[in-house]
Amino acid sequence: MNTTKKNDLYILGASILVYAVIQGLIEVEFIGAFWLLNVILICINVILSASLNLINGFTGQFSIGHAGFMAVGAYLSAVLSVKMQMPFLVAILAGGLGAGFLGFVIGLPTLRLRGDYLAIATLGLGEIIRITILNIPYVGGASGFMGIPRHTTFTWAFFIMLFTLFFIKNFINSSHGRACISVRENEIAAEAMGVDTTKYKVLAFTIGASFAGVAGALFSHYFYIAHPASFTFMRSFDILTMVVLGGLGSLTGSIAGAILLTFISAALASYPEWRMVIYSLLLIILMLYRPQGIFGSKELSLKLFSRFTGGGKREHAKD
Repeated sequence: MNTTKKNDLYILGASILVYAVIQGLIEVEFIGAFWLLNVILICINVILSASLNLINGFTGQFSIGHAGFMAVGAYLSAVLSVKMQMPFLVAILAGGLGAGFLGFVIGLPTLRLRGDYLAIATLGLGEIIRITILNIPYVGGASGFMGIPRHTTFTWAFFIMLFTLFFIKNFINSSHGRACISVRENEIAAEAMGVDTTKYKVLAFTIGASFAGVAGALFSHYFYIAHPASFTFMRSFDILTMVVLGGLGSLTGSIAGAILLTFISAALASYPEWRMVIYSLLLIILMLYRPQGIFGSKELSLKLFSRFTGGGKREHAKD
């Protein structure tokens, strides 16, 4: 068995152990309703930040319309659950596929843009989706889509988050992922080497949008409601902040950014008047001292741990 597969098995085993511990604490009610909500929000935010990192961090595009794709997944899955009584899994898959299809259709023309122009186009896209939903009475319009059954549990959120992380990690390590990284490093050089840059930018954008739709489906099926106010451009900025804070081009950075910002937001819930002030100050301080994000473009790995424990030196000595 090669080292990568062995490391994946270690990480999978550790993840299942974390799941068992948290689920046990929920069962004995050590984790109450408030922190359970935040644990599930962490799982949803990890899906969102990892999927946006695939677009922004690994492919080098600048998208800030992720909340729009999240809204598509939230509403589409809600319609299937409430109006058509479809199983939850089907609703989640449909939410992801619907958002992915929209990402593909929109990505083809918009991804010809670069930098600030692409950011403005994706921001506009997110707002167009929100305003469109706002004017559809079938899904509740400005009042929101209410009466959605609560199917999202910690188990659903955790294992879908785990699937998302493994899928994106394997995609990045594949030849397609390497092509996406080459687009980020130098688009002209990648084209000169025969990489179809448009194809890989649209592919990364479609995959990112699909997982945002899945996160939206989990979100609406936990809070009973899908409301246009939950998917404004501020939500897109929140997700972007998690990605930048953790590190552009780092999956473990996406996890750390999502956990840190969700935890800070929850811890400051008792101080609503100071919440945004303290939240902003913490971000400014962190960006001043660590502008590349917590992990930069590095990944937290067992190899990194071995350097601290002297394992790296022993391996060199063997060589």
